Amino acid sequence: MKKGLLIVVSGPSGTGKGTVCHELLAKTPELAYSISATTRAPRAGEQDGVNYYFLTKEKFEAMIAAGEFLEHANVYGNYYGTPLGKIEERRAAGQDILLEIDIQGALNVMAKCPDGVFIFLLPPSIEELEHRLRGRGSETAESLARRMGNAKKEIGIGRRYKYVVVNDTVDKAVQDIQAILVAEHSRVAANAHLFEELEAE
Repeated sequence: MKKGLLIVVSGPSGTGKGTVCHELLAKTPELAYSISATTRAPRAGEQDGVNYYFLTKEKFEAMIAAGEFLEHANVYGNYYGTPLGKIEERRAAGQDILLEIDIQGALNVMAKCPDGVFIFLLPPSIEELEHRLRGRGSETAESLARRMGNAKKEIGIGRRYKYVVVNDTVDKAVQDIQAILVAEHSRVAANAHLFEELEAE
């Protein structure tokens, strides 16, 4: 059986990762979502076990000590991490898994899972990125300035990813990611079993 893909989508804060991934999952029913854990407070409309596992700092640190994360990072004073759980088991069964994580976490996954499909989401412009962050209504002038400064640094890290997708419109970004998945599933290295079956006949 062909091993499932580990798809990692990340990018600077405000690029629309959550929206794009939500739409990608809605339009790609065979794709499973790996829910991340965090110690930050839920935003309006977010639900525990749906958007994130919202944990106390003490619980999160206990899970780190127990080796229960594929990756974890401290971002803006809050922990974020990917519970290891059954990710590899599901991939072994042929299930594609989507991780929507921050850049720091993605770099950690790169080191542990070099066969992952790493996709960097970019805004169409710096001006649009600032507009989207302001549109959240949750940023102070200080936090906005910090996020914008970090975004410009993080954009350079995107060169280390395998693919880049510009989130100009959500529909186009989703189509681009779906095209990447088709290409990844079509790689010769991912389809050795097809050659073996035909050669054995």
